[in-house]
Amino acid sequence: MRPNETKRIDAFRASLFHFIGDPLENGEAAHEYFEDGLLVLVDGVVDAIGDARTMLPTLPQQADVVDHRGKLIVPGFIDTHVHYPQTDIIASDGEQLLEWLDRYTYPAERRFADPAHAREVADFFLTEMLRNGTTTAMVFATVHPQSVDAFFDAACARGARMIAGKCMMDRNCPDYLRDTAESSYDTSKALIARWHGRDRLLYAVTPRFAPACSERQLQLAGQLLDEHSSVHLQTHVAENPAEVAWAAGLFPSSRSYLDVYDRFGLVRERAVYAHCIYVDDIDRARMASAGAAMAFCPTSNLFLGSGLFDIDAARRHGVRIGLGTDVGGGTSFSMLRTQAEAYKVVQLAGGRLSAFSALYHATLGGARALYLDDKIGNFQRGKEGDFAVLDPAATPLLARRMERASTLQERLFAITMLGDDRSVAATYLMGRRQSV
Repeated sequence: MRPNETKRIDAFRASLFHFIGDPLENGEAAHEYFEDGLLVLVDGVVDAIGDARTMLPTLPQQADVVDHRGKLIVPGFIDTHVHYPQTDIIASDGEQLLEWLDRYTYPAERRFADPAHAREVADFFLTEMLRNGTTTAMVFATVHPQSVDAFFDAACARGARMIAGKCMMDRNCPDYLRDTAESSYDTSKALIARWHGRDRLLYAVTPRFAPACSERQLQLAGQLLDEHSSVHLQTHVAENPAEVAWAAGLFPSSRSYLDVYDRFGLVRERAVYAHCIYVDDIDRARMASAGAAMAFCPTSNLFLGSGLFDIDAARRHGVRIGLGTDVGGGTSFSMLRTQAEAYKVVQLAGGRLSAFSALYHATLGGARALYLDDKIGNFQRGKEGDFAVLDPAATPLLARRMERASTLQERLFAITMLGDDRSVAATYLMGRRQSV
């Protein structure tokens, strides 16, 4: 630091909640809560967290104290599976997965050949994410490299930690969205060189799903991962019964849908598989041993009639689990709404998802799924200062319910079940309040 350079010190006073450990067998995780807390950031990075009355007298004179008393600060939400090009087709009526792709998704994605359109949607998408308290997401672009450039440009302008990648699909899709195995490899490689590790941005190799990819394309996706060991992978697996049957017919030598990917070296650390509804215990054990993660996408699984994710089975095998909005098959950008629907899905499947467990998977659990828990997910010292400020009295109903909540778990459960974008009073990236 130069002699005249002063560090930026920001302190935020509110109730504070975060997780400091991994979940136990029952899904609960170690956490900290400060009723009157203080979060201190130095140059956007967490320096300390604790009781406000104890810490305030120790702050340096230049510290800027922001008063959010009456609110609850939590780590920024982490969305482990979402499609920014599907923003404009959210709430499109009445199909299951494969028909929905043909009728709505592919025509919408065609428009992303236009960089101006891609940037306009990316700007709206990121604003909507931040308005809902989501500070990091793993994001599908389209087959067009300009769709990736537009998204990363918009994310970079905001200083957001985002992961994204160009869709790879060389068969069983419209001609106007089809690449080749070689062109997808070359283009992805160029995008990795341009964006991966720039500012807070990371790249994900992105085969759309096995039925849209030839064996050669999946092989080259694995080669990209081998050549760039710090990049991520994102794709879909076992979302819908018709899709599972289709994959089995296209890859008859594979034991399961997941095994298709495994044959090409795609089941590994930093790989996130969306949905994972129709997997078995062999698949779950393989994902756990390889360090791959599942993205639980309850609103899209319900909306498209796909099925119920078995979170208890995934937990038993020790699989990393994050939550995903999966817009536009998903029906909300809100991770609070997504947690509420996850609770209902688990109930229908005969399990239990507490408020603590749901919030864990939306914060530190999501960070672990993305292998970013050294950077985000809680307020431990040295973490990046991304967080959401939740208003427990955002609506008359929520305020009324909160008056009768006697425990922390009750209050968190009420916010989870009754909260939405109105419950997010502010969102911060590296200690900077975002304009939404």
